[in-house]
Parts: sequence; structure tokens; C-alpha cells
Amino acid sequence: MKKALVIGLNDYPNAPLYGCVNDAHSVASVLRSNSDGSPNFDTKLITDKVTKNELKRNIRSLFEGDNDIALLYFSGHGTITSTGGYLVTTDYSDDDEGVSMDEILVYANNSNAKNKVIILDCCNSGVFGSPALQKDSQITTICDGLTVLTASKKDESAMEFNGSGIFTSLLVEALHGGAADLRGDITPGSIYSYIDRALGAWDQRPIFKTNVSTFTSLRKVNPPISLEILRKIKDYFTSPEEQFQLDPSYEPESENPDLEKEKVFGDLQKMVRVGLVIPVDAEHMYHAAMESKSCRLTATGYHYWRLSKANRI
Repeated sequence: MKKALVIGLNDYPNAPLYGCVNDAHSVASVLRSNSDGSPNFDTKLITDKVTKNELKRNIRSLFEGDNDIALLYFSGHGTITSTGGYLVTTDYSDDDEGVSMDEILVYANNSNAKNKVIILDCCNSGVFGSPALQKDSQITTICDGLTVLTASKKDESAMEFNGSGIFTSLLVEALHGGAADLRGDITPGSIYSYIDRALGAWDQRPIFKTNVSTFTSLRKVNPPISLEILRKIKDYFTSPEEQFQLDPSYEPESENPDLEKEKVFGDLQKMVRVGLVIPVDAEHMYHAAMESKSCRLTATGYHYWRLSKANRI
């Protein structure tokens, strides 16, 4: 089972309003199902005013049970004090800011869920799990199976644009397919990579902390190339260094096309479109065929060739 708690808190006393509630709705909506409509996360959405005790209770409940994935997303206000980082709740007061990030880490570290994912879009969120302020190694250790993705470093603000958090806007884009691999899988690592590439050196910097041996898929989208064709990559190239020899009979517009070769050529052209294959010494596959040249695997093609060879597609 995949369980997600999505929280968007818009305000606390004397603070300006942000688009946190809308961000939470967007994240909850995309997590609930895969792109083909099949169910994904069993999602609980909290956007009303919530007290510290209520928020703690919900976060503790998220990490209870033997789930495949327990995912926490928070959009709201974060703050940092001499005792660490806090997710600010609507009953905020001096010296009682909200839920301690260290306490959330303890819940996650003690969880029996196979994979734990914590995503924070708030100021100072990069302090989560940081030993800079917390000296207790039992607290700061990120347990096996835990991944943390935050909108900014510990001393940075999390910015918004057009009524939405910059980080969450990119997160939603990534979950909609921007971070998908050619099998249609979206993982925490690919989401971080997508967000990292979109933000410049002078922008807020996302932080990624993980202790996993393999990434789990958070959502599946329709792959840009059919898996049936993707699996054939090992058949068309018996070794990653091999070049596939072409001739005019592969091209449907040649004088003497071969029907079977046309089908193979169609598959190879689909592989070209997604960056798996490139023609050798020719600008396009059409010219490679008409001039009896060849095509070869790219570095990405080699990666998927190995996956296909190992029956992992």
C-alpha cells in the first residue's frame, strides 16, 4: 500500500498569505492516480487550520503500519530556532512554533514502511536531518529507506511565483511526467534532478538526502516509447558497441522497400526520437538508409540496452 499525507497551511498569526493550499491540492491530485487512471497513493489532504497536536498526530499516523511507501508533503511556513527546524502550525506562539522536524524524523526512522519520502516546501527546510544544529546522532541519522527532498537550504527562503511555490510548481511538473524515464517511472531521484536543472545557481537550491539502495517509483506515466519496442533494443543490437547496418530496402520511400525491414526501421526511428539511437555519418535516418550507412546506440541507449538484456523492462 502507498500512503500519502499532503499538508498545505496558508497562514499563521501576523504572517502573509501564500499559495500553500493550492499547492497541496495540486500535489494530492497528481499523487492519487497514475497517468492511465489507475490508483496510486491513498492520499489524505489537510488544508484547514490545524494545531500542533493535530498535525503531529496525523504525521505519526502516516508512518504507522507496514506500507510500501509513506510519503509526507508539506507546504507552508518553516522556521529555525536554536533548537532546530519547525513546521509552523496555526496555533504558533513564541517558543512553541509548531512540529519539530527532528520529531518527524524520529517518526520516519521508527517506521516499518519500506520506503519513506518527506517533501518540504517551506523556508529553512534544508535543516531537516542536519547535524549542524542537532548533536544527537540518533536523531540526525537518516534511516534505511528514507528520502528527503526540500525546497531550499537551511538558511534560505522558499520562494513563490504567480501564487504557487516555485519548488512545488516544478515538483508537480515532474510528477506529471517531466521526470519520467523511458519506462514511465518517476522516482525521488529523477524529481530532484528535474528540479535541480530548472533552478539556477542564484535561485533557491533544493536539497536531497537519501539512504536507499534503490529508488522506488512514486508515479507512473505512459512511456514515450512502447515497452514492447524498448525491449527489442537488445535484439537489434547484440552488443552495445555494434552498429546496425541499413540499406535502401529499410526505407518505405525507396524503390524496392522490404516490408519486414520497414517494421524494423520504424522501431529504430522511434528509438531515435527518444535519444536511444543515432544515425552514423548521416543527418537523418532516411539518409542513413538510402546511403547504406548504419546507426548506433547512444549513452542512454546503452543504459536501456543493459536493462533489456537483464530482463528489467
